[in-house]
Amino acid sequence: MQRSVRFRPGDKAVYPAHGVADVVDVETKTIGDQSLAFYHLRVHGTGLKIIVPVEKAEENGMRPVADEDEIDELYELLRDHEVPVDRQTWNRRYRGFMEKIRTGSLFEIAEVYRDLALLGSQKNLSHGERQMMRTARELLVRELAVAKDASEDEIASEIDRLVLN
Repeated sequence: MQRSVRFRPGDKAVYPAHGVADVVDVETKTIGDQSLAFYHLRVHGTGLKIIVPVEKAEENGMRPVADEDEIDELYELLRDHEVPVDRQTWNRRYRGFMEKIRTGSLFEIAEVYRDLALLGSQKNLSHGERQMMRTARELLVRELAVAKDASEDEIASEIDRLVLN
């Protein structure tokens, strides 16, 4: 059974590991004897085009941009500095953080950014960890800028202040 279209052209959505994207089109194609709907997305910042089957969108982690309640919860998470000291090797930590980013969850991405920023204030991060922290920060900044209708610079300063103070 065809699932109803959740996003429409002109909507904004978040796609895991890529961030905020515009829903450019919803196209129906006939493959064999089956009619399938696809979202056409264009990712903010990179311009990357992604085509996602409507049937698989939610399963793949595609979701709406954060609302006010989620943003409030996110800010609480960023303020929480009572994070257990991570004694794992950097490559094991890296794999765990990468899995969190791939989920597309705003909260998991925020945890990656917060944990790496706090760790980086105590010791030098590996090149891979610094890159991952930048990626997590960029994904957060882009989504929050769209959600709050604010500039990316304002949001970047805001989340940096929450984590590092």
